[in-house]
Amino acid sequence: MLEQPAVLVIGGGISGIQASLDLASRGIKVYLVEKSPSIGGRMAQLDKTFPTMDCSMCILAPKMIDCSHHPNVQMLTYSEVKEVKGSVGNFVVKVLKKPRYVDETKCTGCGICAEHCPAEVPNEFDENLGMRKAIYMPFPQAVPRVMTVDKENCLECGLCEKVCDLKAVDLGQQPEEVELNVGAIIVATGFDVFDSSEIPVYGYGRYKDVITALELERLLCASGPTGGHLIRPSDGKIPKSIAFIHCVGSRDRREWIGNAYCSSICCKYAVKDAVLAREHVPDARISLFYIDLRAFGRGFQEFVNRAKTEYGIRFVRSNPGEVIENPKTKSLTLWFEDTATRRIESLNFDLVVLCPALIPRGGAKELAKTLGIEVDKYGFFKPHDAIANPVDTTVPGIFASGYCLGPKTGDIPDSIMQGSATAARVAEVLAGGG
Repeated sequence: MLEQPAVLVIGGGISGIQASLDLASRGIKVYLVEKSPSIGGRMAQLDKTFPTMDCSMCILAPKMIDCSHHPNVQMLTYSEVKEVKGSVGNFVVKVLKKPRYVDETKCTGCGICAEHCPAEVPNEFDENLGMRKAIYMPFPQAVPRVMTVDKENCLECGLCEKVCDLKAVDLGQQPEEVELNVGAIIVATGFDVFDSSEIPVYGYGRYKDVITALELERLLCASGPTGGHLIRPSDGKIPKSIAFIHCVGSRDRREWIGNAYCSSICCKYAVKDAVLAREHVPDARISLFYIDLRAFGRGFQEFVNRAKTEYGIRFVRSNPGEVIENPKTKSLTLWFEDTATRRIESLNFDLVVLCPALIPRGGAKELAKTLGIEVDKYGFFKPHDAIANPVDTTVPGIFASGYCLGPKTGDIPDSIMQGSATAARVAEVLAGGG
């Protein structure tokens, strides 16, 4: 056992950030590893949170800044865990720091280099709805506030080096391997979104005006690609009728889909996004097509009731079958079975929003193999005991927090709460509490 054991936290989303802050406040050294250029995770992409409709970044940004400034937290962004050896109390971890091609100690994030960069590529943070430069910052509130060069799309013109007065751009940077000695590990890798094109009848990927809920979030966000204006991707017009289709790829027993579970938050974010869309376009006709409305959680049933009564949003218990685009008008016809009346019906919409399943983060199985922990049949990390030890994994000294444990931990308050719970459990183990 190390005399003063540190803790490795893998994943810089809201749950990983909360766990890091709690541990650091206890006087424990924390290494926070995030594979993206900035911490923040999925929450950074959201416009508002439910059911209070608070600004997502207003909640997240202070925690990100606290994390970066805390003397007991060392952030390793744009980095990945490559090897883990040892046991509880004495793990040896090898972390690969990918080259940003920018000196983090010199860069101020002024963005002058990006202004002069001639290469433009789709912005993954905006779900590819907007564009970014080959040298970029993921989003305006990124932490650390440092530029990153996307070498795959860099033209090697050298303009960014020439215009940087601080000489922060270093296109000769090489990968660096860091070895860490820690007493415990927390995995908080979050989730990815199911690829809706796997269900071709809804037209995602073929029809421009069939989008996902996360893409809608970026359109609604003031820092998004349209400056917060809700417009149709196909022609830039304001949609006057919007359909939301729940459970796209979740609660689906078809073998080639493989997600028989409920993602736990689709109903919640669908209603939230419908309310936001109504606030942006007050005269829009908005309908939600759901299998079962799972409105659990504090204040959420009341939020659903408000959506119906105050905002006039229509809820249709149904089984959506197909979306067909009119090639001339680009209007979208949604065919569905109304399971209350047992009738097949169709309605026309300007915009169709799919609410896809949430699935394990890409690379989760490979990380599990590196750590030696078990995953369930869907790829989520297995808890040692879902009742008695819900944040312990199958390997002593390795813990998990947030959505990587599965859909039971769905919304942001739950993820924050579990981050704190995991930190408390780790502190207990490091203190010899078993």
